[in-house]
Amino acid sequence: MSDIRLFAYHAGQCDPKKCTARRLERMGLLAFVPRIASLPAGSVLLTPEGGRALSRADAPRARRHGLSVLDLSWNVTQKVGGFPAAPKTVGRALPFLVAANPVNYGKPFLLSSAEAFAAALTILGEEAHARDVLAKFAWGEQFLTLNREPLEAYAKAADSAGVVAAQAEFI
Repeated sequence: MSDIRLFAYHAGQCDPKKCTARRLERMGLLAFVPRIASLPAGSVLLTPEGGRALSRADAPRARRHGLSVLDLSWNVTQKVGGFPAAPKTVGRALPFLVAANPVNYGKPFLLSSAEAFAAALTILGEEAHARDVLAKFAWGEQFLTLNREPLEAYAKAADSAGVVAAQAEFI
């Protein structure tokens, strides 16, 4: 397993039986924080509202400060106009990927927390850690299968601009 620590603020908005962050927390693969402000300072926050695309250039920061997500319901965030701010973190957007989870199967960008972590870890060069995360879900391997080509392209890109350029092939 890699030395990248995983963190989540869990808002309790999703079905507890389907919540991937809860399962990862129970398995000891991520730590919950009690408030958004408690996410580690400097951690890489995976958010669709990130100003830059995640790339392997973010790996040193992720190794030092961790990867974070806001575990919120997509339905709720769309109704309230987006994700809340997490000022101490560094926001990065994941590029085009397709969900394999049963709730949003086949939908682009609507990834579960587990899928977001696995995608980020793969892009950062931590594929074994990504597979450990996805191994906790019956559909986990399907996520990697559906997104094999884009994930390989994104992992090869040196920086955010390279990821954005690679993304153009898959949208």
